[in-house]
Amino acid sequence: MDFAKTVKDVHPSLHGTNSDNSTNISDSTLEGLTQTILKLKAEKRTRVSKLQEIVGKLHKLWNLMESTEQERRHFSEVAAVLGSSEEEITSPSVLSLETIQETEEEVERLTKQKASRMKELVLKRRVELENICRNAHMEPDTSTAPEKIVALIDSGLVDPCELLSNIEAQIAKANEESHTRKDIMERVDKWLSACDEETWLEEYNQDDNRYSAGRGAHLNLKRAEKARLLVQKIPTMIDNLIDKTFAWEDESNTPFLYDGVRLVAILEEQKLRRVQKEEDKKRYRKKLQNLLLKEKELIFGSKSVPRKTSSFNRRTSGHHPNGNGAGFMTPMPRRVSAGSATPELLTPRSYSGRYNNYFKENRRMTATPLNFSTASKDDSMSSFASISGSEPGSPLVLH
Repeated sequence: MDFAKTVKDVHPSLHGTNSDNSTNISDSTLEGLTQTILKLKAEKRTRVSKLQEIVGKLHKLWNLMESTEQERRHFSEVAAVLGSSEEEITSPSVLSLETIQETEEEVERLTKQKASRMKELVLKRRVELENICRNAHMEPDTSTAPEKIVALIDSGLVDPCELLSNIEAQIAKANEESHTRKDIMERVDKWLSACDEETWLEEYNQDDNRYSAGRGAHLNLKRAEKARLLVQKIPTMIDNLIDKTFAWEDESNTPFLYDGVRLVAILEEQKLRRVQKEEDKKRYRKKLQNLLLKEKELIFGSKSVPRKTSSFNRRTSGHHPNGNGAGFMTPMPRRVSAGSATPELLTPRSYSGRYNNYFKENRRMTATPLNFSTASKDDSMSSFASISGSEPGSPLVLH
């Protein structure tokens, strides 16, 4: 805007080149200057508003087209107008009509370029939406699937700008839902991390060289100790996570889906699997104990309880007064009537001693794990006969 022309329009004497000419400062001149200032302020407000609107479109196109810093540098002063008040805008010529027109032309150029690249831009936004949903383990909207987008744009039935706006709205919704799921997702990550440590611990326990003095063995031992403590907390983690998920579903009135499956169903299934896994471990331990016991019996033999058998297997049937069916003579007691009114039966000392010694020997022999039940009766009788008949004067006589 030309300052000299502006003040000359108010009064020619206000911008004279000759110092001899006087300046008119009448009331009408001052009133004219006041009105001119008001008009300039109104024009400034109009231009600031228009330029901010144009710069806003320019910023969106820059971000959409991913313009380089070199392309943006030419409009850096104009871009600073966005978000600034009228008093803060003091750069020269930034509100000139030429600057505003140049900015409008840049917006038109980028708009035409955007139309030619709209398919690429829409697909790029769709990929951004899928990444947000993937990180939050959500399912993206199928109405803007890539194959549908390409078909709609190629057919010309839908404006690409509308598709782009639709995807932008879906991105905003996905970000908002991801924020509400943040607490539960952090708990899910901790639970999955504990499950990974449990898997590592099982593999570590099966390693026969885990206690070797190799490099890093002490680090694995420390990790195993921490993993055991963490694994013990997994059931509590699952219960707390189920409670949190139910609370979220009640608040949002929608099921909490994890990769398209309800999270509560996944957690309940994991609880059931853990119970079955513990039962399988118990059955395996019991089976292993039985197997080890059988192997021990095969190596060392089974521990049998010795049966108490008597070497004197006397038969009550076929008893004779002077002998039994096995050929033994019943010892005849000696009567002593030396002044006694009642005769007394006395067992000879030699017989009593041999009898007691025989049973001592029999108890010593039966204490060993030998089975006398397999021996023949004749061998038993002959052994007894040899023992009892070795001493002269024995009351037992073989026939």
